[in-house]
Amino acid sequence: MAELKDKLKSDLVVALKAKETTRLGTLRMVLAAVSNEEVAGKSARELTDEEVQRVLTKEAKKRKEAAEAFDAAGRAEQAAAERAEAEIISGYLPAQLSDDELDELVSQAVAEVAEQVGGAPTQKQMGLVMKAANAKVAGRAEGGRVAAAVRSRIN
Repeated sequence: MAELKDKLKSDLVVALKAKETTRLGTLRMVLAAVSNEEVAGKSARELTDEEVQRVLTKEAKKRKEAAEAFDAAGRAEQAAAERAEAEIISGYLPAQLSDDELDELVSQAVAEVAEQVGGAPTQKQMGLVMKAANAKVAGRAEGGRVAAAVRSRIN
């Protein structure tokens, strides 16, 4: 079983005993999303830590988008609840890269692709650079940030 999933389950028990309602509800929702992902597809399978991390990233993004929607609708209380859940989920994700660290990894990816194609990559080869950059970033930065960094480096 994935270590991250085990940690989520053990933290769920701790939250239950401590009567932390927000953490308890959030962990239940996250574990339900992980279970749904495990049974999705043709056959049930056990998720790896990376796959569980992807589910957590998706769930955190959902909470942030919901908080923005609640703010736009003038529902501050619900927005605060969504932000609290996103913060709990973020605690299980690796730390996000700083802009400088991201730029350094993107520079390395651009250099690798330049070596492969025999010159500076063009806009048409952005997909190759994105693939190399995402492999280096490994979920420690949002896709939009990576794409913006790659675009600025290529242009």
